[in-house]
Amino acid sequence: MKTLYSVLFGFLFLWSCGQDKQPILGETEFQRKLNAEFKDASKSPLKDKERRSFKGLDFFKFDSTYVVQATLNRTEDEQPFKMKTTTDRLATFLKYGEVTFTLNDATFELNIYQDLDILNEEGFEDYLFLPFLDDTNGEETYGAGRYIDLRMPEGNQMTIDFNTAYNPYCAYNEKFSCPIVPRENYIETEVRAGVKDYKKEE
Repeated sequence: MKTLYSVLFGFLFLWSCGQDKQPILGETEFQRKLNAEFKDASKSPLKDKERRSFKGLDFFKFDSTYVVQATLNRTEDEQPFKMKTTTDRLATFLKYGEVTFTLNDATFELNIYQDLDILNEEGFEDYLFLPFLDDTNGEETYGAGRYIDLRMPEGNQMTIDFNTAYNPYCAYNEKFSCPIVPRENYIETEVRAGVKDYKKEE
């Protein structure tokens, strides 16, 4: 009988643990991956207290309107420059080119960059950095703008999915040093896609 009770108790314990483990929320793979990273203590930018109560980021609903085809114009003879950050640190970037696309019935152009500080790290050899500002900043989205991660295309056409726009880590924790979006990367429209502003719990 003792063995039976032990087995029953063990089953109930495992069942209750399973009930406590919340599923990763998100409408898309990008959303689920980002939420998983924010729950992971080894990757999350959240402070411990906020991470323990974290349930999921607030996203705009996926909208294919914000998946655009862009033309890339690689700019030549660019020189590395120092991009200001939210701290005293200066990040080293190189302008890789300009991307032109149509969104909300208007044509826009944004600069796209290589982050020279991580260029030699494994997995970042073809990484491109696209920071941008838009008319949702300070209202529905983080006031200082958002970022998109991209990869170098083989030709001069590339897909930009604004549904994957995310906030700098300093939107969640002031200890991080985040590149400040250059003013020339402002587009005069609402980009209602990607991650919304983070509302810290009181």
